[in-house]
Amino acid sequence: MTPAHNARRLRVALLASLLAPLVASTVACAGRRAETGASDGAKQSFEYQGRTRSYVVRAPAGLTRTSAPLPVVFVLHGGGGNASNAEQMTGFTRLVERERIIVVYPEGTGRFRNRLLTWNAQHCCGPAMTERVDDVGFISALIDTLAAHYPVDQRRIYATGMSNGGMMSHRLGRELSTRITAVAPVVGAVFGDEAPPERPVSALMINGLLDKSVPAQGGLSGGRGASSWDGMPARPNVDQGTYWARYNACDATPQRDERGSVLRWTYRCPTGRAVELIQLKDNGHAWPGGKSGSRLGDTPSTAIDATDVIWAFFKPLTRER
Repeated sequence: MTPAHNARRLRVALLASLLAPLVASTVACAGRRAETGASDGAKQSFEYQGRTRSYVVRAPAGLTRTSAPLPVVFVLHGGGGNASNAEQMTGFTRLVERERIIVVYPEGTGRFRNRLLTWNAQHCCGPAMTERVDDVGFISALIDTLAAHYPVDQRRIYATGMSNGGMMSHRLGRELSTRITAVAPVVGAVFGDEAPPERPVSALMINGLLDKSVPAQGGLSGGRGASSWDGMPARPNVDQGTYWARYNACDATPQRDERGSVLRWTYRCPTGRAVELIQLKDNGHAWPGGKSGSRLGDTPSTAIDATDVIWAFFKPLTRER
């Protein structure tokens, strides 16, 4: 076997051990795919650029293509995760019936079909990054696919995600700003070389001050997935707010509020736009109020429920014409 093959096998083994296998479990369903008769929560897929791309849709019961248009929330799993893991971790499905929304759990790519999947978020993570997988194009094609089967409100499409998925939601906001209304990265980061979005996109960021994988002060990852980055150090957490405030024409200096373990920065923005940053003193690399992403993951803070906070942020926002 050649040195190149040995190196490739070593990288795969390291990624598998560093990210840790994620245990996916069946989660109670909330809806049914419109007009198809597909079973609740059945994984769906289509071919995009020579790859089979998969996703899970949760929609309100009884929904048809001619129903009133509904908002769509994309929930992106973290590095090494999958759709089932993202659903279990965030609990977003519980909002489907109550809030009348469509929740979509897309899956990244990897060398294994259903595990150790990653997103190409530019500087992270893993094979998706090194192989330059067009995940932005995939999500754009997925929006079109959803619109062909569901009553999608094209002005109320949102994206959130955890870790690598949070970084990917940043990228979707930048590169799909004509389609995405708002983003909410959780324990994500920016790196300082991001291009501006074509149009304003509202943003809510949630981070943990105990996070070693995405350090609050910026720098290189110190967590289990460190080797899946490309070596570009992340900017401090607060730079996420600075980035989105700038391109939403918000005030540069936010209002700061501290309540218990919750630090919140709110930027004053033009009507119809919003930028906020929340940092939790007692949260590491985890989805606050949710479940740990793996058996080796950090324990989530209970100071806030990130899923409820994110939807409350998204709910009033409509993409500008």
